[in-house]
Amino acid sequence: MSLPADNDFPETTMRILCLDIPAPGATLEHYAPHLTAEALHAWGLYKSGFIRDIYFRQDRPGVAIFLECDTVEEANNVMAEFPLAKAGLLTFECIPLGSFISWENLFSAEFKHQE
Repeated sequence: MSLPADNDFPETTMRILCLDIPAPGATLEHYAPHLTAEALHAWGLYKSGFIRDIYFRQDRPGVAIFLECDTVEEANNVMAEFPLAKAGLLTFECIPLGSFISWENLFSAEFKHQE
């Protein structure tokens, strides 16, 4: 089996990390009426493959969501459709991520001679 040459891997979608940003003054009491709809919306996006992973944050209440989509603009548009976002209770910071391409440094002649 041969691996594709450098840069021969197909570019299909971007991986985007979305972090929620609570609106100033938003409380759990404000969120509560929207949480079931929020979970159902997230589930639909997960089943479609748009959401790849979703995690609860450990530093504060909130979520970190990994998406697969074509552009940051698409990510922003889709995330704005979440019920809590539509209610003005939060927004999302969408951070585009690229593949880690430094693996080949492990196999370079320079690296092999370091110990």
